[in-house]
Amino acid sequence: MSLPRLSICIATRNRGDVLAPTLDALLAQVGPGVEIVVVDGASTDNTGEVVRARAEQYTSLKYFPQVSNSGIDGDFDKAIVLAQGEYCWLMSDDDLPLDGAVQRVLELCRQDLAAVIVDAEVYSADYSIKLLSQRLHFTGERRYASTEMDRLLADCGDCLSFIGALVIRRAIWLARERQAYFGTEFIHVGVLFQAPLPGEVLALGEPMLRIRYGVGNWARRAFEVWMFKWPNLIWSFTQRSEPARSAVTARYPWQNPVKLLLYRAKGLYSWDSFRCLVMPAKRPFLEKIPALFTAMFPGLGAYLLVKLMLDLFPHRFQGTRWELALSPYSPKRQFS
Repeated sequence: MSLPRLSICIATRNRGDVLAPTLDALLAQVGPGVEIVVVDGASTDNTGEVVRARAEQYTSLKYFPQVSNSGIDGDFDKAIVLAQGEYCWLMSDDDLPLDGAVQRVLELCRQDLAAVIVDAEVYSADYSIKLLSQRLHFTGERRYASTEMDRLLADCGDCLSFIGALVIRRAIWLARERQAYFGTEFIHVGVLFQAPLPGEVLALGEPMLRIRYGVGNWARRAFEVWMFKWPNLIWSFTQRSEPARSAVTARYPWQNPVKLLLYRAKGLYSWDSFRCLVMPAKRPFLEKIPALFTAMFPGLGAYLLVKLMLDLFPHRFQGTRWELALSPYSPKRQFS
């Protein structure tokens, strides 16, 4: 039998409830030339039952349970190592493909590209509210030569914070440094931008997936991930220009008073966050004063202040209104 052209690679752990609909949606679209590879990082829930029940019906679904957990980066790397496809589409365990998405990506993989970047619609956790119609700021196709990594980073870096955006030639992944990015939570971005790619990249400004906002395994660590891990990774690409990196994230976003207030209102920033993350940062203490005062500011007060900001500027801070409903300071949460 010929090897598949496309491997859809999923890393999961204790997420059988959300993995089931993802697999069902993918299997409904998978045909010749496509396989699904699931690496299970030592789940203790019903993940094994969910995958095995479907693998018995579909030979295109390959299941690799692990005896220990290697972290999200390590497990995605294992999935690509175990895959057989010429291209690998990295995908979260709760993403849902739009109609025709697998076939569309499969067709793009026939163009001898180094990588493909796909767009996504963003929804609330129960898919009841569409928060964003797309992540990329353009529609149609854009192509990037190996000499245009700065432009690629500036245009697509934010979208690539979502792992399902990346489809990459497997041989390129295997030839690159990966272990240095274990623990970053974004190994795919490290692999992509550590050096110029040996070929052209196509970015598709057309949603291929529906993703849910704020339900990842590290959602409770959002302040650490987005204020420290993500900017530290992006700014580690010293071969990329400062404007390109700035287009993706500020170097020290935790210094932004508005961002601090938003995280405080959402219950994701606290005194412990300041003590464990901000205080050890190798920056002058004066730069930490806004973070100090925000950590000391009452959470309920921050919540009410952000609610007022949303009333005054309803078109700003997309998704924030929905996130506030999940805040521990929300009346809906307090009296539910």
